[in-house]
Amino acid sequence: MYILRPDLSEEQVNVAIAKYRELLHTQGSTDIEIQHRGKRRLAYMIGKHREGIYIQMNYKAPPTHVALIERAMRFSEDVIRYLTLKQDLPAPKPEPVAVES
Repeated sequence: MYILRPDLSEEQVNVAIAKYRELLHTQGSTDIEIQHRGKRRLAYMIGKHREGIYIQMNYKAPPTHVALIERAMRFSEDVIRYLTLKQDLPAPKPEPVAVES
């Protein structure tokens, strides 16, 4: 999840989304899903901003890819906040073994 500055135009938002999607894609990440959640009021001011444009990205990637995208967001002036979470998927349940009598 990352939050973009609220004063960006729709075109600039689309460029930022495409930039981070392409960065993940070129690094070999898979199952990239992006949800544009729109402009929302922040719980507290970040810098001089009361609102932000929320973007959620779900993807499968090794930790090295996460570090690269976080570095790119850290140096971007358009991103005011980002958060990366690791989602643990449940392990597949083993099939019951038939007992013969």
